[in-house]
Amino acid sequence: MRTLLIAAAAAVTGLIGAGAASAQSTSGGAADTYKQLELFGTVLERIRADYVEEVKDEELIKAAINGMLTSLDPHSSYLDEDDRKRLDVDTKGEFGGLGIEVTMEGGYVKVVSPIDETPAAKAGIQPNDLIISLDGKSVRGMALTDAVEIMRGKVGEKIVLTIRRGDDAPFDVELVRDVIKVSPVRSRVEGKIGYVRITSFNRQTEENLVKAVETLKTDIGENLQGYILDLRNNPGGLLDQAIAVSDAFLDQGEIVSTRGRDKEKAQRYNAEPGDIIDGMPLVVLINGGSASASEIVAGALQDHGRAILVGQRSFGKGSVQTVQRIPGHGAMRLTIARYYTPSGISIQAKGIEPDINVPPARVEAIDVTTRRREADLDRALDKVEPDADKTAPEAPAEVPKTRAEREAEAAAQDYQLIRAQDIIHGIALYRKATTAK
Repeated sequence: MRTLLIAAAAAVTGLIGAGAASAQSTSGGAADTYKQLELFGTVLERIRADYVEEVKDEELIKAAINGMLTSLDPHSSYLDEDDRKRLDVDTKGEFGGLGIEVTMEGGYVKVVSPIDETPAAKAGIQPNDLIISLDGKSVRGMALTDAVEIMRGKVGEKIVLTIRRGDDAPFDVELVRDVIKVSPVRSRVEGKIGYVRITSFNRQTEENLVKAVETLKTDIGENLQGYILDLRNNPGGLLDQAIAVSDAFLDQGEIVSTRGRDKEKAQRYNAEPGDIIDGMPLVVLINGGSASASEIVAGALQDHGRAILVGQRSFGKGSVQTVQRIPGHGAMRLTIARYYTPSGISIQAKGIEPDINVPPARVEAIDVTTRRREADLDRALDKVEPDADKTAPEAPAEVPKTRAEREAEAAAQDYQLIRAQDIIHGIALYRKATTAK
């Protein structure tokens, strides 16, 4: 079984079985190769004998291998066992943990939001809680990645979090780790529009996309005008998931092709009949952080005229990597092919240009309260006098905002999203007008 992944430089890139490498150089033959290996051995011995500090052979060899791979392109590299395990977690989209989205603030781990139906949510962990220690060990001065690594672990194992909530005294919460499935798909209703955001392409993406669309159809009902697919800042992921997501909106035609050094091994991937949104208007949001798998989806939908792309030019990563496991020694990530959009264009180092270029901007209301209207004029017809007895309601006590409330506030200031909504509304109005004739 062979699975390909594609992503930006620091993200998931590929997975296949280990293959044998040829010892023969393409230019000078085996003799030249052995001569170069002899040079490598000489340098290694000089370092071992004369370097100012003792260095382990394992570290030197690992650095040499990584240097050889990184000299090829930005996406080829060596992965040790820890790197490979993190890669597996990223591609599976699930791990043993607590179910908390966190960040760092003031030297402590701050809870952004607990994930529904996880140990953290069931234990009453709230947004803005500060985690000040883990199993009695202070997190102050600890890197966020190290804190996250401690909170993750084997399913069924316990961990004690010390929480500071507002001005209250710190208290302990004992949690039992469970299987946490990180959904790469988030969705919500935006008026009469279904909004779907894909944050990465892991093994959960297509399944969660289909569920999200079905939920939006039910929630909005017959007033549904169209969908927005948000791929901004999505670094990529699994190739087969990028193909599946594209296929979800296409009835036919090529989605993407990959071509490596051996032209006879070029592969083409085509869509099968079926459109999960039934031909309704679709706008795709992209920006400079939309890379690789995101660009495959955007390119396929744009080339087939299935969606309008809005935002800014994408990242421009048009290569495919595999991760070849080396038994007992981690794995190596190697670029093996370029991919091409249905129109036959490689977007490598070029990116995809949106149909409508919309730079990020802040939406600010303009004060027009001083502008005079008809109702402000003396003795205006049908003028309604204000109620003098009406008093302003008392402000409610401040409570922590939910993730949905924070997302709604962010959406109200998202100029690119607002433009995408305008496009969907415009298409809906046009269709309504032409149907009425």
